Amino acid sequence: MKVLLLEDDSALSDLLSFHLEDKGYEVIAKTNGQDALEYLIDNKVDFALFDINTPLMSGLEVLKTLREDYKDRTPIIVLTAYQDTKHLKESFENGVDDYIKKPFDLEELDQRIMKLCKVFFINQDEELKLCENISFFPNSCELKIENSIKKIALKERDILKYFCAHKNRVISSEELLQNVWTYEDMPTDATIRVYIKNLRELLGKDRIKTIRAVGYKFE
Repeated sequence: MKVLLLEDDSALSDLLSFHLEDKGYEVIAKTNGQDALEYLIDNKVDFALFDINTPLMSGLEVLKTLREDYKDRTPIIVLTAYQDTKHLKESFENGVDDYIKKPFDLEELDQRIMKLCKVFFINQDEELKLCENISFFPNSCELKIENSIKKIALKERDILKYFCAHKNRVISSEELLQNVWTYEDMPTDATIRVYIKNLRELLGKDRIKTIRAVGYKFE
């Protein structure tokens, strides 16, 4: 799994990078908000860790820009030395997924990351029950329908994972593009519709609803 770490304290950045790499993560370390934002616009990571008080752009500015301007829903945990509720409130208002106050134990960070992975089906290798007779196996790109196994394309798997993580929420085509594809391989609207059509044929037409002029809703 790939994680972006935005932390301008070099000692803490090195410590966290070493710890995460020891856990098997690929760490992309950035020391200022502008570099972090530019990387996340052009590249996909499984999740990100943001310090708040960083040069050029604060972690909160990066968070807000990603959520509002790019419809990017990359799971993000904020790490901060601020102890006030103002920054906590602002973080959640701008779409952060979790918040850890410094100083913290590495074990606490591990537990927060595990929770994040479970909520967003990151590195998910266990069976996900979509309904009574359909199970989803993300790592193997398979659906088990009744007693039959159906293989799905990698991008169909990624779309379905994103739908599962944001169930019952209207997702625009722009948001889907931003969170499933990289800038270099952006598909046409027709390609997205083909993937959605293929998933509907397997899951049932009513599971993925088209919200006219807005996007899709997975139920």
